[in-house]
Amino acid sequence: MSGLRPDTSKLEPIYETVRRVVAALPPAVTMLGFAGSPWTVATYMVAGEGSKDQAAARSLAYRDPEAFGRLIETIVAATVDYLVGQIDAGVEAVQLFDSWAGSLAPDEFLRWVVAPNRAIVEALRARRPDVPIIGFPKGIGEKLPIYARETGVDALGIDETIDPAWAAEALPSHLPVQGNLDPLALLAGGVALANAVSRIRTAFSNRPHIFNLGHGILPETPVVHVEKLLSMVRA
Repeated sequence: MSGLRPDTSKLEPIYETVRRVVAALPPAVTMLGFAGSPWTVATYMVAGEGSKDQAAARSLAYRDPEAFGRLIETIVAATVDYLVGQIDAGVEAVQLFDSWAGSLAPDEFLRWVVAPNRAIVEALRARRPDVPIIGFPKGIGEKLPIYARETGVDALGIDETIDPAWAAEALPSHLPVQGNLDPLALLAGGVALANAVSRIRTAFSNRPHIFNLGHGILPETPVVHVEKLLSMVRA
């Protein structure tokens, strides 16, 4: 794995897309950049595809932690360069997506999620100190406060499985949070959507909050439901 070298020429179309979108956006609209976090990226690299339990990557990390560590270090370095490229192209904040962070045992979580994300945060702060960094470690539950404290992210995305009232109490009071509407509540619309929105807004009324879904929007979501959501949030 020490021979891995990123092909940065593949990234230029992404940077050009960012430049074009930024140029077309109204000044009041913020452009966000993002990247997969090292653990999540590594799971796909090791298995060659997605999986239900990330067993291939988890097994390699137990069996040969030195080799797996070299892979993670390579991804960390590439991710920092990738995000700096997005920032230089015009994004105003970046988000680290760790979609499979919840698949790890506690010690492995600290080693393969917390430490690499902290390294990325520190490197980005050194190179582009004014750009906010949002961390999104999906599925980690009660590990959220540890992630928030130890990675040093500027804001924390939380998924739909997290009780917003618990998060409001457990997370550092100064830390902005992002989320955590269930995409299926948005798909359902009606009373289910209204109740979910009210619960989230009430829970986070006393802290900085970026209203968002707990994960990606489902393709079959009616546009009218999204419009209704925006009207409720902006009211």
